[in-house]
Amino acid sequence: MELLVIIIILALAFDYINGFHDAANSIATIVSTKVLSPFQAVLWAALFNFVAFFIAKYIIGGFGIANTVSKTVIEEYITLPIILSGVVASIIWNLYTWWKGIPSSSSHTLIGGFAGAAIMANGFGAIQTSIILKIIAFIFLAPLIGMVVAFGFTLLVLHICRRMHPHTAEYWFKKLQLVSSALFSIGHGLNDSQKVMGIIAAAMIAAHSEGLGMGINSINDLPNWVAFSCFTAISLGTMSGGWKIVKTMGTKITKVTPLEGVIAETAGAFTLYLTEFLKIPVSTTHTITGAIIGVGATKRLSAVRWGVTRNLMTAWVLTIPVSALLAAIVYLVVSLFL
Repeated sequence: MELLVIIIILALAFDYINGFHDAANSIATIVSTKVLSPFQAVLWAALFNFVAFFIAKYIIGGFGIANTVSKTVIEEYITLPIILSGVVASIIWNLYTWWKGIPSSSSHTLIGGFAGAAIMANGFGAIQTSIILKIIAFIFLAPLIGMVVAFGFTLLVLHICRRMHPHTAEYWFKKLQLVSSALFSIGHGLNDSQKVMGIIAAAMIAAHSEGLGMGINSINDLPNWVAFSCFTAISLGTMSGGWKIVKTMGTKITKVTPLEGVIAETAGAFTLYLTEFLKIPVSTTHTITGAIIGVGATKRLSAVRWGVTRNLMTAWVLTIPVSALLAAIVYLVVSLFL
């Protein structure tokens, strides 16, 4: 029982860290275009992170991504020490990448950690390979979708607004950026909060199988307070900001104007809503990065700082295996005491 409570607390702490780590995703362009100050931007993003809870519960009517994450490891192999090891490893990697200003994926950190601990405990047969491969595929597909949508949308908008006075266009696109940023923040909340819900659900299912209190039979029995707590934690984390990553996302990839900010955020939001429909956990970091690259590429390919982009992609590819390795090491330590 005590171990389950510790896991829930650490999972919510990870959710909070995820909030300030990934706050850059939804506010980087709106800050770099000076539509909002950094403080105003994180409040704006946090508000719509929390709005996502009500959309998921009362409009979508479920938490499909949480269900997918909870099934990353085959149920019979899920134990509380495995989940604890995965969460601890995820927190370590998230804090390290935040400190270094690397916009890595909190989502893939959590999934990699969960899988890595299970593999260390039971071998590769413990994980749902089909789910893992689908998640890995979207490491590449999510930014690609964001990039293609942003590229096409940019060309369309430039054609429609070709006769508009530049100052008028900038004024209206600054206003529209408030809307596009809100849409992306909702997508961020929908996607990322549910991943922590999935981990907590897996822990409570494991607790039930071990005959402990607070256990549940399936994710359908997950108490409402879990979802509410996850969305609250990520909102509070977003309010804490993540300025190192804002700098990378908002200025280092390509210079972004208000028009381009609207397009990048809208394309990113579209991608997140699509993956929510497909119930596939993806990285909001990857999604918005792809969209920013797509916007920059419409000006000329050299407008994108491909060296920075290459470094980001290296971090993306490494996140799951590094998190898995960290979790395996943590599990070896944890198993000495539990």
